[in-house]
Amino acid sequence: MVQNQIKNLPSVSEVLLKSNKYKSINKRYLSYIIKNELKIFRGLAMKGNLKQSRSKIIQEVLSVIDQLSTSSIQSVINGTGIVLHTGLGRAPVDNTVAKEIADRLSGYINLEFDLESGKRGDRQSHIEGLLSALTGAHSGMVVNNNAAAVFLALNELSEGKEVIIARGQQVEIGGSFRIPDVIKKSGCIIKEVGSTNRCHFRDYENAISKNTGLILWVHTSNYVIKGFTKEVGLNELVQLGKKKRIPVMADLGCGEIVDLTDKGIPASTMITDIVKTGAGIITFSGDKLLGGPQAGLIIGNKTLVNRLKNNPIARTVRCDKWTLAFLDEALRSFGNNGPSKHNLANMLLMSTIKSMKSRGVRILSQLSKKSIKDLSISLVESEVEVGSGSLPLERLDSMALKFNPKNISTTKLARMFRTASVPVVGYINENKFFIDLKALIPGQEKDLVEVINNL
Repeated sequence: MVQNQIKNLPSVSEVLLKSNKYKSINKRYLSYIIKNELKIFRGLAMKGNLKQSRSKIIQEVLSVIDQLSTSSIQSVINGTGIVLHTGLGRAPVDNTVAKEIADRLSGYINLEFDLESGKRGDRQSHIEGLLSALTGAHSGMVVNNNAAAVFLALNELSEGKEVIIARGQQVEIGGSFRIPDVIKKSGCIIKEVGSTNRCHFRDYENAISKNTGLILWVHTSNYVIKGFTKEVGLNELVQLGKKKRIPVMADLGCGEIVDLTDKGIPASTMITDIVKTGAGIITFSGDKLLGGPQAGLIIGNKTLVNRLKNNPIARTVRCDKWTLAFLDEALRSFGNNGPSKHNLANMLLMSTIKSMKSRGVRILSQLSKKSIKDLSISLVESEVEVGSGSLPLERLDSMALKFNPKNISTTKLARMFRTASVPVVGYINENKFFIDLKALIPGQEKDLVEVINNL
């Protein structure tokens, strides 16, 4: 029986002959897909569990080729309510801005070329002055993400030496990356001080030795310890560092350039306040509250920043022209009265309960009666988080479409939304499916209505 099933398997060349319409796909990639799919069927045949006919197998392989013939990266509707959803690309890029930057970057650009002198330039020069001016720092640079920024700074300032850090600040970020691991991989020796919930100034003072290279302060943006706690302020650590001639580094992870608390956006950590402490190096992400692309921003003392620029690792983690262009646009979006229409914060500002309720009512009015009845759709109040470790304790008021279908499971409904012509990612809570409106980008309402009506 097993031998008969194995004989029933089509060959790679046989499937290739049926793949004429995929001439635009590289033949080696096409063969790779076919081999991988046939390997699955061979595994079933080896166990005697192959039920498909030869023609059916070819059909299924061609179906997979069809799915993989276009890029797997797609534009989706974020119905989770989490505006900085790491899995969905964090800060969304405005369509107009994306087109403007694409036009600007088509062909050749002056990435590392000084047009005035005609000599080689520095790619960091495109954002250094702007970054320094907005944050109040003496100097700045950018690398491809904040983990890279932390790694580079640690390696340059304390390789082979001890890095003093409080136990309660040894955070773990998404993907199980931990600060202690980054410290070790950067060539430094970790020296923990204090306990998980309490750390005193004397703990830092007593930990300093001839082998101390750096004092590291990490902003615990993705969790909060409450109760019987004690921590040493960054101001105090900077003074200690000056006294002992040891650089102090602050890893913010996430921070804000403009205070928007008067407009209803909960306060996070103001980057300008951290700069005022005098910390030698400060690092934070570009694609969180800054509203830009994935990037690691490094600001601080000019001498220290220049050291980082000259470290060989800086070359391995440098940004390309696309990142620099989007970051430049994000930084320039901060005008005198706050962020412009291209910034993430503007999405948060516009998404008031009143506006989201009106949007929800409009969407419901365009849905077919059958869809509303079959899927039992209603508009409800909700609460969401900002996401990506930003403002972990803050919940933002929102509105959501609630689905309570009778003839289909919420798990299957969620999958139908994710695999729709325009993928919609929502969430399940208490066996109900929700599409939150907080992160719905203006203009996506039409697509959402079409998806729901076509389910």
